Amino acid sequence: MTTALITGATAGIGAAFARRLAADGHDLVLVARDTARLREHATELHDGHGIEATVLTADLATEAGIAAVEERLRDRRNPVDLLVNNAGFGNKGRFLDVSVADELTMLKVHCEAVLRLTTAAAGAMRERGRGGVVNVASVAAFVPRGTYGASKAWVVQFTQGAARDMAGSGVRLMALCPGFVRTEFHQRAGMGTDNIPGWMWLDADKLVAEALADLARGKSLSVPDPRYKALMGVVKLTPRSLLGGLTSRTGRKYGPQ
Repeated sequence: MTTALITGATAGIGAAFARRLAADGHDLVLVARDTARLREHATELHDGHGIEATVLTADLATEAGIAAVEERLRDRRNPVDLLVNNAGFGNKGRFLDVSVADELTMLKVHCEAVLRLTTAAAGAMRERGRGGVVNVASVAAFVPRGTYGASKAWVVQFTQGAARDMAGSGVRLMALCPGFVRTEFHQRAGMGTDNIPGWMWLDADKLVAEALADLARGKSLSVPDPRYKALMGVVKLTPRSLLGGLTSRTGRKYGPQ
């Protein structure tokens, strides 16, 4: 039986990955900061699907948290076959409204943790000649919109570059770029969502199903849902100078309130 490790596993996209992978018969290592929620989630998945679900409490904004997950990923006796780097958050406010400390914390979680955990997992997977890594980014990676978008752009570029370097090794790497998903993300960041049109929202479980299908097909980039695929097509054709103004206005309309 294979094992998947998921960061940010207690809610939203991470929880959806856990549900789907457990239903498919994978054992799980669930990573997040809240031990009580992790244990509750692990028990539900074990009882519901008969898989083994272990918990690893770790704050990926800290050195100790990242190191603890690295150590688990490097464990050759209990190998991890699929890593889902999902942990992340948003900061409310425009540039200079958010403290540099908070921006650096975001970069540590979105970039440093993703780099180090992907490296730890991919190294062990290459030795076995198989495995997969899904790094959760965002469609915000494709538009000029603050530190959040910039950090997710880094995730996309890093993942696709690493995927090319790992070609032929048996290890697949993919960046997942969803749009708006009904999770705790906006609530935790203090962002209002009432002004976001209903058609822009995605279902986390359907998103995960599409993502895993794309990973199985060997894609290095997954943009789930035809609506967002179409939007990203428009973005590619829009001049960067015009795109900056459009994303700024869209951010004021649909962003933090």
